[in-house]
Formats: sequence, C-alpha cells, structure tokens
Amino acid sequence: MTPDVSVEQPRPRARVRAPELIGDAWWNTGGEPLTLAGLRGKIVLLDFWTSGCVNCLHVLDELRPLEEEFADVLVTVGVHSPKFAHEGGRDSVAAAVARLGVEHPVVSDPDMRLWQQYAVKAWPTLVVVDPEGYVVHVAAGEGHGDALRRVIGDLVALHERNATLRRGPNALDRAPNTGQPHATDQSHATDQDRPTGQGQTAGQDRTAGQPHATGRTAKRLDGLWFPSKAVVTAEGRVLVADAANHSIAEFASDAETLLRRFGDGERGAVDGAFDIARFAEPSGLTLLPTHIAERVGYHLLVADTANHLLRAIDLRTGAVRTVAGTGRQWRDGDDSGAALDVDLTSPWDVRWWDAAGGVVVAMAGNHTLSLFDPVEGTISRFAGTTVEGLRDGAATGTFFAQTSGLAVDGDRLWLVDAETSALRYVERAGDADDAGDAGDAGDAGDAGDAGDADDAGDADKTSESGGFVVRTAVGQDLFTFGHRDGAAGTALLQHPLGVTVLPDGSIGVADTYNGAVRRFDPSTGAVTTLARDLAEPSGFAVTDAGVLVVESAAHRLSPLDLGDDDAGGQVVDGAALVVRRPPTVLAPGTVRLSVTFVPPPGDKLDDRYGPSTRLEVSASPPELLVDGGGVGTELDRVVTLSGDVESGVLQVVAQAASCSSDEAVEHPVCRITRQDWGVPVRIESGGAAGLPLVMAGTPAG
Repeated sequence: MTPDVSVEQPRPRARVRAPELIGDAWWNTGGEPLTLAGLRGKIVLLDFWTSGCVNCLHVLDELRPLEEEFADVLVTVGVHSPKFAHEGGRDSVAAAVARLGVEHPVVSDPDMRLWQQYAVKAWPTLVVVDPEGYVVHVAAGEGHGDALRRVIGDLVALHERNATLRRGPNALDRAPNTGQPHATDQSHATDQDRPTGQGQTAGQDRTAGQPHATGRTAKRLDGLWFPSKAVVTAEGRVLVADAANHSIAEFASDAETLLRRFGDGERGAVDGAFDIARFAEPSGLTLLPTHIAERVGYHLLVADTANHLLRAIDLRTGAVRTVAGTGRQWRDGDDSGAALDVDLTSPWDVRWWDAAGGVVVAMAGNHTLSLFDPVEGTISRFAGTTVEGLRDGAATGTFFAQTSGLAVDGDRLWLVDAETSALRYVERAGDADDAGDAGDAGDAGDAGDAGDADDAGDADKTSESGGFVVRTAVGQDLFTFGHRDGAAGTALLQHPLGVTVLPDGSIGVADTYNGAVRRFDPSTGAVTTLARDLAEPSGFAVTDAGVLVVESAAHRLSPLDLGDDDAGGQVVDGAALVVRRPPTVLAPGTVRLSVTFVPPPGDKLDDRYGPSTRLEVSASPPELLVDGGGVGTELDRVVTLSGDVESGVLQVVAQAASCSSDEAVEHPVCRITRQDWGVPVRIESGGAAGLPLVMAGTPAG
C-alpha cells in the first residue's frame, strides 16, 4: 500500500458549500439561468470543460449514460471555461454546444470566475454537489464514469433516507435546445450567426447557433453540418467528413451537388450498406493508393473519431466496414498489434504516406501518431509518448498535443498540433539537416518542452523509431498562441486543425481559432495570412480548379482565393496571447505538492504487483524546478522552486491503480486512473507553500 494515500475516505474538517453558479450566458435552460439554490434537492454534476480539449469531449460521452440512468435526480451543468481566446466568445460556445450535441445546461465562464471559485486546475474537472448544496466529490481528467456512478448512487441512497432528495423532471428537461443563449449581461451580447466569408458552395445557409441534429431536432442530411475534413477522388468527386451529421458526404466535382451519403445520419457504429451504416463524429479521410485498394477491397479510410475506430468504405459498392479499433477508448496498455484487437482513442485524421509504408493516424486522444497497415491489418505506435507537450527529436521520444491534421509532401509528413498551436513535420533522420531552413523553429519549440530533451538520447532512439524524427516549424508551447505572421520562430497560430500542401508547394494551415488560412513557406521560413474571417476552418480539399476550405462552423466548403501567387498573402502582426487560465502563485523554495486520490466506493488501491501509485514531476523551463523532479511512487512530494525564474509550467503526471475490495471475487475488476496537469505558476515572495491537486476524491474543508 502506498503510504501517503489512504484507502478510507478521510472525514473532511468541514463541509464545503458549493459557490453559486454565475456566468456570461446559458444554453439549454428554457431561457433562464440556473442557480444551485433553485436546484436544491437534486444532485448537481458540474463539468468544467472547454470545446477544444479532446479529453473534455471524451467526458461528454462518459456522462451521457449517467445522465440517462439518474435522469430524475441528477442535473449536469457544463461550465465552459475557455483555454483559448476564441473559445470565450458566445458564438464559439454556441457552435460547440450544437456540434457536440450537448443537451444538458451549459454556462459560459469566459473570465474563469467559476473556475477560480471551485479551485479547478485542469480541463476537464468534474465536481459533484449534493442535494444540500455541498461539494462532495471532485475528479480531474477522464475515465471516471464508473466511479461517478457509485458516488451518485451512494448519494441517492443517503439523501433518500434523509428525505433531502427531490425526484422528478425539471422544467429544463423539457426545454427545447434552441441553440440561443440566455444572456446574463447584455453588454456582452453578440450576434449568433457565424461569419459567412467570401462565397460558399456545399452546405449553405446554416448558422452555428442552430440545434444539433439529435432526437430533439430534425436531421439535416441535405447539406453539411459541422464538416471536418475533405478529400478529392481521381475522378474529381469531393468526399467530406460530415461530423455532426455522423456520415460521409459525396459531392460532384462542382462541390455543390450531393451525390451520395455514407451513413444514415444517426450516431452509432454500424457496418454494412451505405444507407444503413453509422458513424460517430467522423473527422479524417484518406484515399488509399490504387494498388493497395485493390488488395484490401476498399478505397477510403475514415477516422471515426467518437467511435474510436477506423472505418473502410468501398466506393464502388458503398459498403462500410470496421478495420481498426475495438470501439473501446484506449486508456492504458497495448497500442500495437492486430488492428481489430487494439483500442484507439479519438483518431482525428488519417493519411497514406509512402515513406512510412502505411496510413499515419493522428491519435488526438493520447497525443501520438499511429501507423496502420491495411494489408497486414496491424496498427502500431509511430511517434509520441502520450505526454502532452512540445518536444522534438526521435519519433518515439517526442511530445505532441492533440495531433489534429496531416498532409504529405513527398518524404515529409506535415501535421498540426492543436493544443500547442503548432505546425510540425516528420521525416527520416537523414533528411533532418535539410529541413533546418524551414523556419528552424524546432528550437522555438524548446521553450514549451514538457521535459528536458536530450539530443544524444534522441540520437540513440532514432533507430527505435524506424529512423524518423519530428521537428517544429511554427509553435512554442501549450500556453502561447496568437495571430502573428513573419519569421516562423516568432509566428503564432491559435488551435489549428487542418493542413495541406498548396499548389505552389507551400504549406496551408487551417488556423481554426483565428478563423484564418495561413501560409508557411518552407524555403524561407516565412508565415503569412491568405484569408481571414472564416468560420472555424478545419480542413482543405485541393482540386483541379483550386483549393476549398472546410468552414466547419459555417457548414460549407468555400473556395480559397490565392490571389497573386507572388504576393504570398498579407502579414498580420498580432500580439502574443496566453491561456485565460490564471497562474498559481507559489513561493520560491520548498513547496509541498500533494495529489488527492481516493478509490471509488467499493474499491481499494491495488498493490499486489508493486506500488499502486506513481507521480512524475517536471517543469518548463527546467530551471524552474531545482529539486524534486522525476518519478516516484508517493502522491505527496516536496519540491524546490527557483527564485530566479519568474514563471513557468509545472507538469505533474499522477497515476493510481485500484480494484474491487470484495475479497470473495477471485479476479476483481481493476482500473488505472491517470491525470496530467500542466499548471502555470508565477513565483513570488509570499506565494503559497503548497500545491494541492485532486485526481479523485472529496476535498477537505
């Protein structure tokens, strides 16, 4: 048993009263804001999330069964606390609520006031408030569905005995999802229509504030509904991953005439004919080379994101089948082997790459790249460690942060990392020196390293990764973003989701949260802006007639005006921005870092095969952490912080193993709980001497 973690829940010194709900605007409440006082008698589950965080999207799926099971006693409230500037706008929140089919109440927390009042330190964080208005459980990260079921079940039993539980539907349960917010401060009100931009083709006349196509509203299968990415066939047809319509739309070469749709528009995971198949928020698409397609019997590979699957489509017959994934989300364990036996996690994009001999998969859910071999039917880790951050070097030792878009340019694979707002590339180690002039921004990325990159160590690991290395062209770290053109080393993006090779050989970036298309010139290292005022661009389709931009929040494909090729776009000199999350002020010198983890009701920590907990601590810049870094087995540690470093990020990775405490069960169900924190800190004399983090448990008063 790990000495610093108690199996028994310690009794709080005092019950913690939940702060009242406040915010900028509300959705899904029938036109009125909610209060905890008005919800007294109900169990309230607060979900602190932000729309660009893939872990937050996972939690939305985990909560749906709980919301159904406890429908008469549980009220879930999403607290949208933004990481990026774009996410703080009402239009952005409205788009996210619609795109993701969120039907529980959502409050916008643009200034992160609720975040601070509830002492939240990570996206996502779940807070359970009991029927009397007290905080009784906090869980950071994802994978807490089963534990929450037990916590809520225990609360139901306790408060029914105490006659403090109120069963029955609320008025908000019957409120239609209009997509329109209730504004609590009209001085902040903005129009709900998304920008329309210049010209439009497929999927016209839709606004982001409209309701998602769920059981409450009619499906919209005559056009596009939050499309993600697109590809073009040899015959010129345009295939679009129509994410919120849970299907793949096929358009004629005019990109306007809808020819066929793969999937019936309902969320699900069903193989079969094109008109009965089902997907769940499909995102990425790639066409296989002809000789490969003939061998495997399908032409199109789909990253079926919310199903955690790769799906295959035979474009001749329309048949859909699953070729990789189990349908379970990967959390720990094997990530390589027979493709149908390996769990995946939110595959966001896919691209055939000859240099790798297969399909590279942007595995956004665990910040890695995988390699799928359609002929052998295998999948394996290709690059990344699952640590979220920005670190270059040998592919197996690199850090990514929500890999979201891929593009091939010969022997180089370009990718965008959404959470580090970065443009990066993969190539063979022997070609790396030739890429030094491509912005030379691999060094710029070092400022955001989640660990200390060792060049010698990277060289040793290059052979392990098949000789591939990862470099950064544009991007700095997890917390710096903006809209700035110029030299790649100082240029800034904001949560890009798409990338392509433009006709002139330069790289186009769908700079999603800036609403822009950016251009990177590998020969000069210069970044410019080609288009602005787009509605969350997330991908491209390069056709014989030009380039189409997938404007996700405008539900359309729009032609990209490249203008004068010699001009290369305009130069925007925007300011550097940082995440809205306030830093934690700590004192220099010794600081006590403690992680709370209490197993779910009915479980105990599992130390049968060694220590049940693990804690890893690092810092960026590394000089911030004088002592106490590295890996240990206790969830309580004293670290020493430098007084010479003004600010930085403490990166904490905690893990705990727990199993059923029923001694009569020979093979108990066990689970691994893991959480990564990147805590921005500011060092000041008089700052706090402790940093408490909650992975799961009840906070003490």
